[in-house]
Amino acid sequence: MCALWVRRYRCQPRKLGLILLSVKGKKVLHIDRNDHYGGSDFDVKQLFKQYGNHKEGEEPWKKYGRVNDWNVDLVPKLLMANGELTNILVSTNVTRYLEFRQIAGSFVQQGSGPRATVAKVPSTAGEALSSPLMGLFEKRRAKKFLEWVGSYDDANPSTHNGMSATPRRPNSD
Repeated sequence: MCALWVRRYRCQPRKLGLILLSVKGKKVLHIDRNDHYGGSDFDVKQLFKQYGNHKEGEEPWKKYGRVNDWNVDLVPKLLMANGELTNILVSTNVTRYLEFRQIAGSFVQQGSGPRATVAKVPSTAGEALSSPLMGLFEKRRAKKFLEWVGSYDDANPSTHNGMSATPRRPNSD
């Protein structure tokens, strides 16, 4: 038996270590200072209670269905589709509990308080040009980058422009 006492953490590799120990048959005890599991994410009820602007006794989260059907990540993370972390997660059979999906969009908050707005992070060249998140020069650079990503073909070096999406392995010297 391997018991681990873990303080509140935000670092993904530690979480991954706990998962891997569990998959190998070790017993893992996770201690978290929060009243909810996970740390940097909330279900919809917790999100409203922490950040919502509603009157005492109101329960606006109920109109969204079961609270556990929602998980709002306060520190969103992207996972490379063909990265090492994906391979590790697949090897742990985590796919029994979740499915990998392409993101439909990513949004950020600008400002705070009553003047706060939400803006979509551009994911196409057209969105880059109309995004309120960037100035004129940044829009042009983002547009060029997104066009390059969209036309990139790993099998066709002429689309690489001196770059490669395939991770380089460190030398084993």
